[in-house]
Amino acid sequence: MSKRQVLEALSGLLLGMFVSILAGTVVSTSLPIILSDLHGDQSAYTWVITATLLATTVSTPIWGKFADLFNRKLLIQLALAVFVLGSALAGLSQDTATLIGFRVLQGLGAGGLAALSQIIMADIISPRDRGKYAGLFGAVMAVGTVGGPLLGGVVTDAFGWRWNFFIALPVAIAAIVLLQRTLHLPQRIRRAVRIDYLGAVLITGGVSLLLIWVTLAGREFEWASVSSFVMVGGAVLLLVLAVVVESRVAEPIIPLGLFRDRTFTLATIASVSVGVAMFGTSVFLSQYMQLARGATPTQSGLLTIPMMGGFLVSSTTFGTLISRTGKWKSIMVSGSVLVIVGLLLLGSLTSTTSLLFVGIFMFVLGSGLGMLMQNLVLVVQNGVEVANLGVATSAVTFFRSLGGTIGVSVLGSVLGTVVSQQITAGIGQLSPANQAAAGASLGSGAIPHIAALPAAIRVLVESAYGSGVGTVFLLGAPLAVVTLIAVALLPNASLGTRTAIARAHADAADGAAAREIALVEDILIDAGAAAADLTPVGLNDPSGTILGGGGGEPTPAGLRSL
Repeated sequence: MSKRQVLEALSGLLLGMFVSILAGTVVSTSLPIILSDLHGDQSAYTWVITATLLATTVSTPIWGKFADLFNRKLLIQLALAVFVLGSALAGLSQDTATLIGFRVLQGLGAGGLAALSQIIMADIISPRDRGKYAGLFGAVMAVGTVGGPLLGGVVTDAFGWRWNFFIALPVAIAAIVLLQRTLHLPQRIRRAVRIDYLGAVLITGGVSLLLIWVTLAGREFEWASVSSFVMVGGAVLLLVLAVVVESRVAEPIIPLGLFRDRTFTLATIASVSVGVAMFGTSVFLSQYMQLARGATPTQSGLLTIPMMGGFLVSSTTFGTLISRTGKWKSIMVSGSVLVIVGLLLLGSLTSTTSLLFVGIFMFVLGSGLGMLMQNLVLVVQNGVEVANLGVATSAVTFFRSLGGTIGVSVLGSVLGTVVSQQITAGIGQLSPANQAAAGASLGSGAIPHIAALPAAIRVLVESAYGSGVGTVFLLGAPLAVVTLIAVALLPNASLGTRTAIARAHADAADGAAAREIALVEDILIDAGAAAADLTPVGLNDPSGTILGGGGGEPTPAGLRSL
């Protein structure tokens, strides 16, 4: 495809990604207001986030498998339609339970958009050239992530939080139309395969049960309790059965053979911890800005600009550098170091930390993530066989979402515990009048309206959330060290210069030639009567027609002449 055709094809794809990112980030700054309006507590706050991540996580490998079987253009349009439906219904929610349910529907569509956008990009852009377009993806991600909170804050302050879900509808419809008009994928070589429905059910059930346990443990029941043992045991049993099924079926959802590939395995490990850093940052920074610093939703969006600014600058700059030089490993190692430093710096947050320093800390973390996220997918796509491109790409996205989901759940539980302990301890030091006011304001356990709290109680709540969010980031730093180790051990393979579809056609042509030679060789071996005419290299061929010059290996053209 020419550069113009690639850009046209990417236009609808990028708009679809923008809708997905926008719908998530628009809501992020509004969640404290939404949960306060719907009388939700910290557990509900975490569940609203986790529900979408859970659905995204479990559906991603299935979308990836579908991408190897069906029309990818129709699939991404279907994913977008599902996402839009979930967004519209979420805007009509009257309580936290229905909001969480419709966020699950959103997550199913988001899983398709996350996996299919990466797969389609590999279809039309070679690994070596992909860095040239990293700036476009980085810009879309930055605008969606930075503009989303800003837009969400303005919409919430002006029209109410429900319009945050409705605002994506016209953009999504435009994306579907644009995809239909501009995304013309080259013809792929199709193969007859079967869908592993049993494996899909077992993986979905096992992962879902595990994530539900992580979300509920520590709040609804103790970590070491009968409920925990039952849920963990059930999850392990389902996942073990999934491994057994996946090892026996012809077309597994996640081929276990992929884990024998060093690049895939290490990239998967790195993706898990990157997911914790990426999703955890976006979730808990909004809480920090609004509950520890008293910012409005609009101000909260403005204050997170340094994070996405760092992401945009690093992904654009280093993506272009990778395309020019073909060298990626040193960039990814440097990005891993920046993620560690950024999390450690954010781990020092309190409710009184200078906002200038908070911005610098966010910029450092964003820069590191920009150097890592897209490139983890890139190195996997560069190394796997074309037949496994869809499942390999979706698997990396799957484990990143899995890490993010578990991370948000566990860290959210930690945050809730720290905040509760600090508020309880702080209330005991207040005057009797303020203690009574605190009981009336905070007794329900719901996330409070900071601006409506009395001054003494407000300082107490802000201090609790400030140190609690700092603790959350500090706990994420060891996982970033795991990312650094995994990236450092990645094989430093050269980036390919052919698109996935070009590789598939080349592999098919090579396979056809090999089968042709093998067929003729079998015929010659069976023709025992002609043994006297055979030379040590195979045939009496003085003219060189068959052996290409009278010696060496038989040529396909020469063998066809027989």
